[in-house]
Amino acid sequence: MSSPNPDTRQRILQATADLLSEGGGTGVRMSDIAKRAGISRQAVYLHFANRADLLIATTFYVDELKDTAARLAPSRAAETGRERLDAFVEAWAGYLPEIYPIGRALIDMSPTDEEARSAWAQRMQDMREGCEAAISALKRDGDLAPGLPASQATDLLWTLLLLPNWEHLTRTCGWSQKQYLKHITATARRLFVIDA
Repeated sequence: MSSPNPDTRQRILQATADLLSEGGGTGVRMSDIAKRAGISRQAVYLHFANRADLLIATTFYVDELKDTAARLAPSRAAETGRERLDAFVEAWAGYLPEIYPIGRALIDMSPTDEEARSAWAQRMQDMREGCEAAISALKRDGDLAPGLPASQATDLLWTLLLLPNWEHLTRTCGWSQKQYLKHITATARRLFVIDA
């Protein structure tokens, strides 16, 4: 048996990302993905054991395409907790419009699709870890506002930055991306930074 072709794997991931973005959660069956990638359904399974693995891999693929490591570098390199909080909020807020179609599709599929729910939950857990790092840095510096334990502050920051909240403010309320970033950064500072 030959080993899977990396070019085929990339075509599968791109096909999945495209279908999620275009269809809002419809047309993401393995057979639809295979057809879009120009391969057999069995060939998809040579690269991904199941649909859940494929959906999770697609979210990481999109992160790679969008160079999230470079986006997060200023947050990770920040010398103070205040800098880390601001840089993380800026990086995530700037990423939300770009991942919105795929995120929205996975969220919409989640009530009836365990694999989509698992894929999105994994990505949100990763985002929570970024929130936790920012809050931990504030606490380390003695700059975490009193009133909330670090774990609850992490939960609150995580909730503040969730995609549905961005969607509501920018799509429903009509905020520009610039307004969203300005106000969400100021809100995070007021909530989590002592004497902000």
